[in-house]
Amino acid sequence: MSEYGSFPEVRPRRLRTTPAMRRMVAEHRLHPADLILPAFVREGIAEPVPLSSMPGVVQHSLDSLRKAAAEAAAAGVSGIKLFGVPEDGKKDAIGSPGTDPDGILQVALRAVRAEVGDALVVMSDVCLDEVTDHGHCGVLDERGAVDNDATLERYAEMAVVQAEAGAHVLGPSGMMDGQIRHIRRALDAAGHQDVALLAYTVKYSSTFFGPFREAVNSSLKGDRKTYQQDPPNAREALRELALDVAEGADMVMVKPGLPYLDILRQVADASPVPVAAYQISGEYAMVEAAAERGWLDRERAIDETLTAFKRAGADLVLTYWATEFAQRLRERA
Repeated sequence: MSEYGSFPEVRPRRLRTTPAMRRMVAEHRLHPADLILPAFVREGIAEPVPLSSMPGVVQHSLDSLRKAAAEAAAAGVSGIKLFGVPEDGKKDAIGSPGTDPDGILQVALRAVRAEVGDALVVMSDVCLDEVTDHGHCGVLDERGAVDNDATLERYAEMAVVQAEAGAHVLGPSGMMDGQIRHIRRALDAAGHQDVALLAYTVKYSSTFFGPFREAVNSSLKGDRKTYQQDPPNAREALRELALDVAEGADMVMVKPGLPYLDILRQVADASPVPVAAYQISGEYAMVEAAAERGWLDRERAIDETLTAFKRAGADLVLTYWATEFAQRLRERA
């Protein structure tokens, strides 16, 4: 008699015998519609610029960005998240390119909407780090610290300009207190009630952001520990979730992904709105570097990491492999 009493001998391996059997009983499945492609667009270039720390990822020209957006839409990816990189010399202390209607991010939003219309959910980053000469996510006070409330005013201006350029969804990523409420009020007052907010609810001060700084030509000296979350803290994530939902967040995000799957699970269990996980630059770079050296199977590693986010409760996954993975899913179907 087995340990299960009078039941016949239990053999879980029966359900693992063939690929078709494993596929049939899989508890979690990713679909192309679960995926969002982050993309960088750089002002003043005619050809895409490869990123040394993120093999396969580029700073797009406007033309190559349009092509990438069309490919993502054709693969069934749900969204594209844009980050703008201004020309050298245009950054300043308050991030003026971020509120210039002709700033690179706003130009890119219009270009992508013209290319794909509503076939993709077009998202943009509401933050100052890409457009300030000091590289911080906000306006600095006389002591050199980020001024929370002055930064909120800049975010509100950015949000309205990005909405007017065609963004369906805005992603406030600077981790300022009250940013969701402030931006929501500004959007509503400007007549953009239909523009949704994907709150960067849980964003830890992480070493895994390293390659992203190359991607956006970051000017940062120092760190962002006074406004991003401290890695040892978990309960704080649920407090941020409650605040963002109360302030009007339509979706919430956990970032980074793999080092914080426990946090993702807690947020997913508690959230009344859809939850996204962002597989960030350092996570991408680790897999690509190890695969290039032959230390692991690249495609299996991609599959495994993305499945981990779904298993931990993510409804949506932002990943630089979005289009590639979606195409592969379609080939397997």
